[in-house]
Amino acid sequence: MSTFAHQPPQTTRANGIDICYEIFGDANADPMLLIMGLGAQMVLWDDPFCEQLAARGFRVIRFDNRDIGQSSKLSGGKRLTPMELLKLRFLKIPVAAPYRLRDMAQDTTGLMDALGIKSAHLVGASMGGMIAQEIAISFPQRLRSLTSIMSTTGNPRIPPPTRAAAALLMAPPPTTRDEYLARFAQTWKMLRVGSFPQDEALDRARGERCFERGLNPAGVGRQLRAILASGSRKERLHTVTAPTLVIHGTVDPLVHPAGGRDTAASIPGAKLLMIEGMGHALPIPMWPEIIDAIDKHAHGASAKAA
Repeated sequence: MSTFAHQPPQTTRANGIDICYEIFGDANADPMLLIMGLGAQMVLWDDPFCEQLAARGFRVIRFDNRDIGQSSKLSGGKRLTPMELLKLRFLKIPVAAPYRLRDMAQDTTGLMDALGIKSAHLVGASMGGMIAQEIAISFPQRLRSLTSIMSTTGNPRIPPPTRAAAALLMAPPPTTRDEYLARFAQTWKMLRVGSFPQDEALDRARGERCFERGLNPAGVGRQLRAILASGSRKERLHTVTAPTLVIHGTVDPLVHPAGGRDTAASIPGAKLLMIEGMGHALPIPMWPEIIDAIDKHAHGASAKAA
């Protein structure tokens, strides 16, 4: 039984778009924003994960990025082609995009403005880590600490996703509910790498929740374009002053573990936590280690700032 406050999802105007968000925890606690990854709705920060962080003394705010879930759906941008990816990889010809990670960073700071939050602890997973890094570079006064999980710097030298992970990313979107639920389970089983029965038992319910909140396959394509059009942050990351923790799995099939190591190496004073056997997901058995690390890092940063 949780004793702390939990506000139901609400929508606010931020950076010219509508952002759907939800808050767990005490109104006076240190604010912590959770930023999700590519094509991932805010509910993929599982409720109990958010509750456990809130129980550590944080006001936890999760939200749908633009073009996903119940936040604004944008327009423009065609489905990404393998030819564009090859041009990017070999000829360094950038991908065209209706918006970039910096715009998504401004969505996040816009949400903070709407909620009256001057600065917060930022925790980003995958693309969310890239957005959080962009905030740390461009709007340093807005963050108290940075935790970048299973993310990377955009450095083109980092090895690509495994063939299976890349194929899944480029596969045409499912067209029916049953197809979507099957793909959801298949995707997360592959991203988790190995057997996680607790998570597998929840996949159907997680998938149903995402399906019911609304899908936007074209939006996922635009988010992917935003990542690819934003280029490398590696040099700019040298300017980051926020206390930084980098968490990465040793068997991540989507963002190579070298991406986490490169992030930590690029940010002055960053701490690196490699989690043995973790793929591109936050499996329930690994929550204690992940939540402990986030908690210690954020509280340590607050203590230093005080």
